[in-house]
Amino acid sequence: MSDLRIVWRAMTGGVRGGMGLAMAASALVLVAGWSLLALSGWFIAATALAGLAATGAWFDIFRPAAAVRGLAILRTATRYAERWLGHDATLRGIVALRGGVLSGLAAADWPRLTRLRRGTALNRVGADCDALDGLPLRLVLPGTGAGAALAFAFALLWALLGWQLALWICGTHLGVALALALWAAPQARRLSVAGAQAARAHAAAALELINSRDELAVAGLLPGRRELALAHDARARACARALDGIERDLGAMQELARAASAAGALGLGAQAVAAGSIGPALAAMGFFAALALAELTAPLRRGIAEYGRIADAALRVAPMLREGPPSVPARPAPPSPLPLRIDGHALHPGGMLVLKGPSGAGKSTLLGQVAGVVPPAGRRITLGGIAVRDWPEPALREQVALVLQRPALIAGSLRDNLALAVPDAGEAAMMAALRAVRLDHLRDGLDLVLGPGGEGLSGGERRRLALARALLRRPALLLLDEPTEGLDEPTADAVMAGLRAALPQAGIVMATHRRATSGCKAAVLDISQEGITAGG
Repeated sequence: MSDLRIVWRAMTGGVRGGMGLAMAASALVLVAGWSLLALSGWFIAATALAGLAATGAWFDIFRPAAAVRGLAILRTATRYAERWLGHDATLRGIVALRGGVLSGLAAADWPRLTRLRRGTALNRVGADCDALDGLPLRLVLPGTGAGAALAFAFALLWALLGWQLALWICGTHLGVALALALWAAPQARRLSVAGAQAARAHAAAALELINSRDELAVAGLLPGRRELALAHDARARACARALDGIERDLGAMQELARAASAAGALGLGAQAVAAGSIGPALAAMGFFAALALAELTAPLRRGIAEYGRIADAALRVAPMLREGPPSVPARPAPPSPLPLRIDGHALHPGGMLVLKGPSGAGKSTLLGQVAGVVPPAGRRITLGGIAVRDWPEPALREQVALVLQRPALIAGSLRDNLALAVPDAGEAAMMAALRAVRLDHLRDGLDLVLGPGGEGLSGGERRRLALARALLRRPALLLLDEPTEGLDEPTADAVMAGLRAALPQAGIVMATHRRATSGCKAAVLDISQEGITAGG
């Protein structure tokens, strides 16, 4: 339940009272509907009794009839308001929830963010936020409305019919609803979670069949993978059928509770009439009131069926909302992150440091540690005399740029990809950055349209586009992971020369398997499992 409360606070924090108005409308529509049926039952019975007693000429039909019409109009108007306010508040709440999730992820540490870079994980974040629209619509609004209407009904019935009838009519509906919730909610949650897992497994298996059909066929695995996908689908369908069965059982039990409440109200009302404590018309009101209260508990079966899906989504979303901003020192950052010192090895403005070593030695990890996205793990790394972990995040990101071996590019034009670094960069600055990395020869120039992930460019061209994007930031410290991989030596030399010319005073740290780039004087650090040693 704590996860649901965290999600609810995140949703209501951006609605500005909309949820409160929706709750009020939900309660009012149920009060109006129950009152309409109870008053109508009393009115019909009282009119019939007046006719049998030949007192119809003196019976006041105008005020009860006006009240019935007024309640009918009120019920219609509040139902419209409930749907309007409830859905508007829910949509605004989902927007606020998405913003909270993104803010939480932005404040998360680097390892958590790298795990969430996969498309499946990000899609699940979006799907979970969408699933949580059921929290207000299926649980909170119907529950609060039913609670308020039930309290009103109990108070009114006690005043008109006595506490015995009021307790029986309201107690049977409330008691059965609570018992059904305790019985069905755990089962529904297990089935919802199992069904969602099976549906995701089926989707993954189906995508594998589509994307790897030829390879699976050649390996003789296609029939088995097809059967696996069908098995996941069958399990998801079985869970959905079981959930439908629980919902039908809940509906049947609610109808039995409704019949029992009405029958008990009829019997208790007859006893009260015989005892002279109430009149026959009020006894009829009790019978119709017992029937009308079923409207209050009717949303229970849909809410229980949806509860598992909602709670499962909240279980994954709530931790993202708990993320807080990283702690940073109060002291200001220095004007420059240079000199950079790594375990005593220094890099000054205008210098270059080449990290060399076998695959898996930790070159990329060291770059991440310098950039402050990987914990230092015992290494002493300082930027401008301050430990990297103590740098304020905005200042660190403003002055340090990291270009990964497999950069992230988006579907769109070259201009769109470059604008990610500096949204207001002009065309001249963008073209200068492309020229520095020898990428100004592409057809259509800045208007060249790329596919998802930079489709349309070679691997080397994608890396150079990421380098150009980093140049636009004008960083004081540029960290490069295999920037010239896939390039011939003349092009690699030209690109590195262009980087140095564009950033003459910047410090450059480059992880590479290649020889030191000609024309660029660089110090070399050999990375090994034993530690870092300076090389020539």
